Amino acid sequence: MSASTSRTTHELPTNTHTECDTRAPGRITAPRYHPTLTTTVPREFVHRTSIAEVLLTGWERVDEHRFTVTAQWPRAHSFYTHIDGHHDPLLAVETIRQTGLLLAHTEYGVPLDHHLLLSELDVTIHPPHLRAGPTPPTLHLDVTCTNIKQRRGTLTHCRININIYREGHLAATGGGSFTCINPKIYQRLRTPKDPTTQHAPPISPTAPETPHTVGRTSPNDVVLTPINHPNQWHLRINTHHPTLFDHPLDHAPGMLLLEAARQATTATLQHPTLPHTITSEFTRYVEVGTTCVIEARRLPASGDDHEEAVLVTAHQDGTPAFRATITTTPPT
Repeated sequence: MSASTSRTTHELPTNTHTECDTRAPGRITAPRYHPTLTTTVPREFVHRTSIAEVLLTGWERVDEHRFTVTAQWPRAHSFYTHIDGHHDPLLAVETIRQTGLLLAHTEYGVPLDHHLLLSELDVTIHPPHLRAGPTPPTLHLDVTCTNIKQRRGTLTHCRININIYREGHLAATGGGSFTCINPKIYQRLRTPKDPTTQHAPPISPTAPETPHTVGRTSPNDVVLTPINHPNQWHLRINTHHPTLFDHPLDHAPGMLLLEAARQATTATLQHPTLPHTITSEFTRYVEVGTTCVIEARRLPASGDDHEEAVLVTAHQDGTPAFRATITTTPPT
């Protein structure tokens, strides 16, 4: 199933909602119009089960490969909580992720049953414009798609570059690259060589790191398990987590790995961190039922004495699977 691209605007149509006056049985009065109604985009377009996890509210094509997208962040997300009075930068990352999915399905005709796999993702925030306020922030995204590859008229690869504006101010910049894979190819890639392991049950969550050590308050939100090596942990996978595993997956999702990188950075620097820049690469699937080692290494200081950076890597079966560099500044 693919979406039609004949429309130019994709917010809820105005002047179409009618409401009947039922005060007198059987009596219908003239319709009332609600020109300012807004809704989220269909959850299927951003690969979410919970409507509450959908951040995007509309989109419009500007030219062949440029689009505007609107979004709204909750005042207080249950998982991506405020950091020092700011919205969590991983909300910006999730907004970028959802934007790539939305445009792939609606504007480039990628069927909904295809798999979109991230290979890289980055974001840089501007903290003054990420401060949490009394109302949910409305965001406008300027999106450009580049490095587009197609096969037989179907998108196979794309890079999205995004500027996120809040009340006219640039709040964040970022983007990511993804590959589109049809179900048959994906099944071949994901079918294990040993048929007996094809339906191996997920491992149970291991013991969490102390929450405050990784910048969390609830053990349920901790994604690292301590081991007897400095600055190393096992990835803690809870397939019932309502945000990280919003829907069933046969591998660890990218947002889980990014959260692990953020938590490892906090533990390494030993103070709460508001990431200013995140760059990441995904080089292979992280399997749910196999131990994954997360390692953090503090990088040498740059020319800016107030800046700190940590390199976080993930290895599984001795093979690199993920790496991210997080740059931040100490709390004042």
